[in-house]
Amino acid sequence: MRTQGISFSILRHSAWAPGVITPEAWQAWAQAPFAIRAGEEPGVKAMPAMLRRRAGFLGKMALEVAYDCLGGRSDVATVFCSRHGDVGRAVELLSDLARGEPLSPMAFGMAVHNAIPGLFSIARSDRANYTALASGSASVEHALIEACGLLADGAPMVLLVACDCPLPELFTPFEECEEQPHAWAWLIAPAGDDAIRLEWEQCAEAPAANMPGSLEVAAFHASGARKLERCDGRLRWIWSRDA
Repeated sequence: MRTQGISFSILRHSAWAPGVITPEAWQAWAQAPFAIRAGEEPGVKAMPAMLRRRAGFLGKMALEVAYDCLGGRSDVATVFCSRHGDVGRAVELLSDLARGEPLSPMAFGMAVHNAIPGLFSIARSDRANYTALASGSASVEHALIEACGLLADGAPMVLLVACDCPLPELFTPFEECEEQPHAWAWLIAPAGDDAIRLEWEQCAEAPAANMPGSLEVAAFHASGARKLERCDGRLRWIWSRDA
């Protein structure tokens, strides 16, 4: 049984990955996707250097698109999602513990899942509500449901940020797809004439994926495709657009 789903419009968007930076580059990649490899880091020039230094590669990608997408707006609720978060930093901390070495307070503070949106909030002196979540391969879909819930509660717009990075080599045998570094952000509002719709229904299939779910959604958006279907082994997610 399919749900009635949710609808929204995108007021502004931004995306960043090594070697895929401009809107034109994202459109070209969406038409002929290739594996994105780790490379240069974004500059995040909008953030004060003292705070910017705290962020790792994942955080800098997320911050770059968040700043670019939000622009000068303030008091906008943010929903941040990442399936794995800054797991590389967490592995380093656990390795230090195993060796009996003291932990870095800054590294510990930046390893938690809400550290990146928290840093964004501090840097902008913005007390707007933010949420950080992870929900497996369907993290983006659950984040969008959360964001649309905020819209339904009266928020005029919500910033949705998605990002992920390749996992540490320790986790390679457990990967379900080829993890790739990327981040994107949408400033969404209640559905208008150019609405995108998300519906879902039960699905027991879990087909092999060539790329992370958040990148599949990025390709759907950048390519202008009319429909995308993804199955996470529990639900089938059906993305569609009116125009």
